[in-house]
Amino acid sequence: MKHSKLILSFGSLALALGSIIVAARATPAQPPRTAPVGDDIQLSFSRIYWEYNSSANDLGVHVTLDGENWKGLRIVNPSDKVLFEVRGRGPYKNLGMTELFFEGAEPSLDEFPLNHLLALFPQGVYEFEGLTVGGDEIEGEWEFTHAIPDGPEVFAFVGRNNYLRIEWNPVTSPPPGFPNEPIVITGYQIIVGSFQVTLPASATSVTVPQEFVASLAPGVQPFEVLAIDRSGNQTLTEGTFVK
Repeated sequence: MKHSKLILSFGSLALALGSIIVAARATPAQPPRTAPVGDDIQLSFSRIYWEYNSSANDLGVHVTLDGENWKGLRIVNPSDKVLFEVRGRGPYKNLGMTELFFEGAEPSLDEFPLNHLLALFPQGVYEFEGLTVGGDEIEGEWEFTHAIPDGPEVFAFVGRNNYLRIEWNPVTSPPPGFPNEPIVITGYQIIVGSFQVTLPASATSVTVPQEFVASLAPGVQPFEVLAIDRSGNQTLTEGTFVK
């Protein structure tokens, strides 16, 4: 699931209300929605969302966006505080950029109190503002909430001839101690190594292709199941099985 990461220090998260630490992770499974803003060019999509790891008890903010040939872009929170800014230089200044995905540092909630972390990223509309290589404004927005789903309870069943079925319990509420926001799951994402699939909210199991299971090395293998809320916020639970 994880791609290569470029990570700044965790300390910058605690500075300047919500400084986001750049990294990279798999693109979220659910297609983001971007509301039109004025007559400016719109990003194809723009999203800011929470990812909670219920197994490790850590929480971070991710961002994903896409738009044609922008050379600079910033993200502004509901209080008009700039959280993140990027600018292309050299060939990127002239050719522009399109997709961008990054994630902030994911501090352990055992060490960084949940209410302090949520306060750094208040709920509300976050603006994405940029310029194209042609000098036109490009923008988008996303309604960022604290509706964070609980982690699914996961199970793995291994059988003969590389049979592997992963199951999980439906998620209907936030984790204990999190804001009591309504949770509406839109899908579940299952990841086993390079195998990845997203299923609708009605699904509670998936059978992994035997050809893929056969390609795995013998021994303990990790997997993840993510519950994805309609807000875009998502929570993963880690599990293992023995091949």
